[in-house]
Amino acid sequence: MGRALLRGCGELLFVSFGVSLVSFLMIRLIPGDAVQLMLGANAEVTEAQIDALRHQLGLDQPFVQQYLVWLGQVLHGDLGTSLTTGRPVLSEIGAAAGVTVELTVLSLVVAVVLALPLGAAMAAFRSGGANLAMRLLSIVGITVPSFWLATMLLYGVSALAPDWAVVGWRDLTSDPLGNLSGIALPVVSVASPVVASLARILRAAMTEALRQDYVRTARAKGLGERTVLLRHVLRNALIPFVTQVGIISGYLFAGSVVVEQVFALPGLGRLIVGAIADRDYALVQATILLATLVFVLVNAGIDLLYAAIDPRMRAA
Repeated sequence: MGRALLRGCGELLFVSFGVSLVSFLMIRLIPGDAVQLMLGANAEVTEAQIDALRHQLGLDQPFVQQYLVWLGQVLHGDLGTSLTTGRPVLSEIGAAAGVTVELTVLSLVVAVVLALPLGAAMAAFRSGGANLAMRLLSIVGITVPSFWLATMLLYGVSALAPDWAVVGWRDLTSDPLGNLSGIALPVVSVASPVVASLARILRAAMTEALRQDYVRTARAKGLGERTVLLRHVLRNALIPFVTQVGIISGYLFAGSVVVEQVFALPGLGRLIVGAIADRDYALVQATILLATLVFVLVNAGIDLLYAAIDPRMRAA
């Protein structure tokens, strides 16, 4: 376990360094000048003033020097200041993170809660019309993009229930019912493809487990089919299922970017899209870096969860 923690910390540092470098370079390779965008189409602004502002922001330095300065600030806990608003980047991210975290966590919980019984049912009933219907449903769920589903839900619900405020955001603490009402459709949009993917993973893992000798032994001992499925088959099939949950939890952020745009949610998705359009270097770099750290930490937590699911992993 100790070696696993050390290995995870090493991987976290390596991935974080790589992501910081890539994000730093990519945002600067996008055509456009951040200073020109900040000043706008102002004819009174002279080239000297533009150069002075670029020097003040450190954008006239070579890329290597800019990166080293930014990396040093990050190591000291300073993620910089937004070029657009002039506020600390952490304040900007903190104001938007709650929306994305709520959307991601609720979508993941809904997906896991629905995928477990659906995948188990697909494995238990491996033939017949019910299994075929569930498999077709899962295929449709995987192939339908989140943004298309979000758009269809937006138009459909708006037409069928005009009084339902499907666009915008209500704070959870001040308006709990309004918050749940507003986030219901985004959660459905983000969670639906995840449900289908997780259900198919669980079905494949349980189908493979049903062929193992320990299942035949359990049945030979007189255990009921439900006990065999829940106590033996499902528990052993949870390893690939949990692995996929850890991977998908990171990709949910990417799916939420588009869904937040469709439903006008003020989350990290809209924040990073606006920051890219404005060439807000510090904000883009910090958002991508923090999102990557969360993704790596979640997967590290999944690795530790293996030991609770399968005792054999504790000795690894």
